[in-house]
Amino acid sequence: CAAVTKKGPHALINRRKMAIGIEGLEGLPKGHDVISVGLAEPYLEARGHTAALEYLAGVTKEKAPSGHRGSSDTMGKNREVFGIVLADMLEKMDPAERQRQVMVIDSDLEGSCGLHHIHKRVPDVFVRSGIMERGNFSAAAGFGMEKGRQGVFGTFSAFLEMCLSEITMARLNGANVLAHFSHAGVDDMADNTCHFGINNMFAANGLASEDDTTRLYFPGDQHQMRAVLERVFHDPGMRFVFSNRSALPDLLDANGDLLHGENYTFEPGRDEIVREGTAGWVVSFGETLYRALDAVEQLRAKGMDVGLINKSTLNVVDEDLMRKVGSSPFVLVAEGLSQTNGLGVHFGSWLLARGLTPKYAHIGTHLDGCGGLWQQMEHQGLDPEGILAAVEKLATPA
Repeated sequence: CAAVTKKGPHALINRRKMAIGIEGLEGLPKGHDVISVGLAEPYLEARGHTAALEYLAGVTKEKAPSGHRGSSDTMGKNREVFGIVLADMLEKMDPAERQRQVMVIDSDLEGSCGLHHIHKRVPDVFVRSGIMERGNFSAAAGFGMEKGRQGVFGTFSAFLEMCLSEITMARLNGANVLAHFSHAGVDDMADNTCHFGINNMFAANGLASEDDTTRLYFPGDQHQMRAVLERVFHDPGMRFVFSNRSALPDLLDANGDLLHGENYTFEPGRDEIVREGTAGWVVSFGETLYRALDAVEQLRAKGMDVGLINKSTLNVVDEDLMRKVGSSPFVLVAEGLSQTNGLGVHFGSWLLARGLTPKYAHIGTHLDGCGGLWQQMEHQGLDPEGILAAVEKLATPA
């Protein structure tokens, strides 16, 4: 083989076709994805797979639940909003200063992470890179090593774990990185367990002795996403912003107005009271928040005065609200992240460290998910009914 016997670099390209034998799909990159029924049927029919054809014919599309209590019917995709807001901000900068201060590095997922808005509107700071998340994160961190510079990075939350070494080195070197990890949690996750983005808390891996400015943000709707980005874009250190694959409804306050309306200002590290309560508290964030709000509204209608906290800064303790919720009869953390290593295990430890001992429980992703979109949340017990049941179980005297 020439690659072994001759000096110098060599590249080996495997030109193997995808989806061989499937007419209309063979040789196309779309062969890596699910096969449409229209293409599958002729393939199955030609091979006599009548049982499979009958099964496909009997499948009906389910409609995702809508009209959640406490939320409007208006939806927004935070993974798209991330790119739109950054493009809005970057367009206002002087072009020369923008190129000196900002570099946006894509990992072949610009259309999924919202970075395509930056590519289209401010291409002078956009770098179209490939599927090499570790190298791309390091490049963003390297650019952000200088004071006043920001390296921007984007990929799926499922790939966060592979960047942990680079995250550690970037933190130790004081790099400025705004990292967008979309497709967090399990909601609407068509790619099943392998694409679950549930180990996001791993990003907060600094030591207590460090002056660690790492922050993990998980906004609850599109308006809070905008407020978060406008507030933290110029902050030093590493900021991880998480979003879901799914769209989220706009959250409403107790009066039916937008919770994150024109007068809303995001403050890093400060938790937000969505509903006041005296009987106990639910703590949530991201795509689980509006489902928790639905559950809380149902419980309040039944006479249980349950409150709801939006903990959009995941890795910082809000001491005032911690004392408030910790002094109540019970606390339930409901999240789409891993039940093993998500917010719930941290929150329980934070309560105990402060001598606060309410009845406590946490629910999160704990099951494999084979198939489904929005059904993934119901499967994990994170739909409104599942959260409601968890609250009632926790509130029931032993």
